[in-house]
Amino acid sequence: MDGERDAGGRRGKRAGPEAGPAAAAEAAEAAAEAAAEETEAEAAAERAGRRRRSSEPAAEARGTTVLHEAVSYSPQPLSARHFDTSTTEPVSFFLSSLEELLAWRPTGDDDFNVAATPLAKRQPPLHAARPRTLVCHDMKGGYLEDRFIQGSATRNPYVFYHWRYIDVFVYFSHRTVTIPPVCWTNAAHRNGVPVLGTFIAEWVDGEKLCEAFLAGGPEAYRAVSEQLARIAQHYRFDGWFVNLENKLSEAAVRNLPLFLRHLTARVHEAVPGGLVLWYDSIVQSGQLQWQNELNEQNREFFDACDGLFVNYNWKEEQLERSKSLAGQRLTDVYFGIDVFARGDVLGGGFDSDKPLSLIRKHGFSAAIFAPGWVYERLGEENFLQNENEFWGLLAEHLPTHSICTLPFATSFSLGMGSGRFVAGKEEEAGPWYDLSTQEIQPLYAERQGGLSTSCCLGDAWRGGSSLRVQGTILAGEERVAVRLFSFQVPAPPKLLLTLLYKLEGPQRDELAVSLELATQDSGSCRTDGVTPVAEPDARHHPRFLPAPPPGLAELLGGCARGARGWTSRCYELDLQDCSLHDLSLLVSRHQASPRDTSFACLLGEVQVLDAASLAGSPPQVLHVWASQLRWQEGPGAELLSLSLTLRWSYPPGRARGFRVRCEGARCPGGRPGPPWLLGLAQGCAYRAVGLAVPRPAARQPCRLELLVEPVRADGLPVPPERWGRLLLVYSEPAGSAS
Repeated sequence: MDGERDAGGRRGKRAGPEAGPAAAAEAAEAAAEAAAEETEAEAAAERAGRRRRSSEPAAEARGTTVLHEAVSYSPQPLSARHFDTSTTEPVSFFLSSLEELLAWRPTGDDDFNVAATPLAKRQPPLHAARPRTLVCHDMKGGYLEDRFIQGSATRNPYVFYHWRYIDVFVYFSHRTVTIPPVCWTNAAHRNGVPVLGTFIAEWVDGEKLCEAFLAGGPEAYRAVSEQLARIAQHYRFDGWFVNLENKLSEAAVRNLPLFLRHLTARVHEAVPGGLVLWYDSIVQSGQLQWQNELNEQNREFFDACDGLFVNYNWKEEQLERSKSLAGQRLTDVYFGIDVFARGDVLGGGFDSDKPLSLIRKHGFSAAIFAPGWVYERLGEENFLQNENEFWGLLAEHLPTHSICTLPFATSFSLGMGSGRFVAGKEEEAGPWYDLSTQEIQPLYAERQGGLSTSCCLGDAWRGGSSLRVQGTILAGEERVAVRLFSFQVPAPPKLLLTLLYKLEGPQRDELAVSLELATQDSGSCRTDGVTPVAEPDARHHPRFLPAPPPGLAELLGGCARGARGWTSRCYELDLQDCSLHDLSLLVSRHQASPRDTSFACLLGEVQVLDAASLAGSPPQVLHVWASQLRWQEGPGAELLSLSLTLRWSYPPGRARGFRVRCEGARCPGGRPGPPWLLGLAQGCAYRAVGLAVPRPAARQPCRLELLVEPVRADGLPVPPERWGRLLLVYSEPAGSAS
């Protein structure tokens, strides 16, 4: 691999008001108030210095936890590995040495780094008999803005969103143990892509590291493989890319295949669908000699794991020579493409399609290394346009993947933006970046047949961006269809579909927008292998619902109304004995025209839902509690700054995230501040940083209410009485004058 490029980055934090829920559940509020009143006498005793309570639940009623806390300016210690030392925000991290790897043990502070999004199913599966595409992300040494687990205020960040084209994502850095930042795992998993970390050793220091665990007995290398498997299992990513680039002694190279076999077996046991790949570097003599092919010098290592990442300096004759040795494992050989075109390589940059076409010609998989070249070399300002061009040039050689589960919902957000939108309204201005919130991404068509799809950062329904679809309805034609998503999932008897869109341009009044769903006979739909490619049997235009059906008013009640220029539509479709195939956007003329009609349409949200699955009541968020409180003076004489960690309980897989809100602090004789959105959490933990709260007066404790709202995968709103609530009653510091 290429040497580490300069690391850098900046960070920031957002804060801003947002309209809270219409009203808190009266019963929960009353219970919380009663519990608070009952314990104020104890709080007064604590303020007098008799004792100080810890942040343990004092009472819980109907989802509300009440905690009592005396302000203390002696902060609880935080792990420098897990939290930013200046702000206490949670951060992703790596391990720098073999000693750190062997000493690693999970702790409660690891909660933030555990991926909350399970690996989505999709077709074809990873081990289907077709060439795969791997992306190896290497940018400036890694762990830049992506290390901030709850996001940062980064302007024009690097994002990857062409997930439909790829099979495996590797997060690469030159750290000994590269644990992928959790935001990448969440984004990739939501789009059905497994994520690998990197175990690396390089040059002189790498030689010492390898000798330490490979040159001795099996207990040493087995300890390393056990730890690597445990780490992947604990943080819920999908395996390892092993990259050893240093010479090995005779004893060490003799144990190398045994290590790879043991690591592969342990990863397969610990991680469903887990994967271990080996980099073409060391040969069987122990020398560091990149082969640029599969041959007898590196075959033993290939045979010991799930695949070989071949170095980049190959020629076509090396592809031909590799075929016979690969045999039935042809697609387990990933020939490298260095987008930076370092060394004696074919293509690179916008010519990366040239090596890719040769790799596909011979039936191999491809490993695209450092596609962030688009961002690093061509600049930030036009990144999205250049990124679409880069992947558009490769698209001919990149088989796509299909979605195979319902419910399906996406707002197209890239996990970044120049503002944050809620229901079509910009609730927070300013740049933000949080890949964990990236939504399922569509098939991006780059100027195919006069159509293009791209990201729009200036307007959105939810998140930071919408999808802009542009094209032309040619003279004499009635409409044009833009394929957005491919499906391979048995259709339920009744489907509900929702669409939020906004037409732009002077000809928008001449046009209509709707959805088209293609199906095929369900006999061709399988869940364990490659489904035969077939033309759809039928194309359906679902029925428009001007009013919601009984029982679904919460979801569909606003469908006929527009909001802030957005048009909302709901549709119903009855199906039998078929499978979903394609979802397309239709743009049609109201009347025939002898001239071409150009259009531009923003898509804010699309949902495909099984009507039968929407009736259940959502679970209650339970056991909200706080820990790791940090109080600081200011800003200003009347305010304190509070940071704390929230945790809660919720059934796995029942929410695609959580909105954490603050209802504002209330002090006797004062007015509560306006409610606002603190941020988004993927799992059941969130760290609130730098909350400005009123300073409590003597014997007059203040109250701060924090709320956790689950976001359902099917888009249904969760009523406030099912949210989690924490009422923090805080008083003057322990030991203050009574």
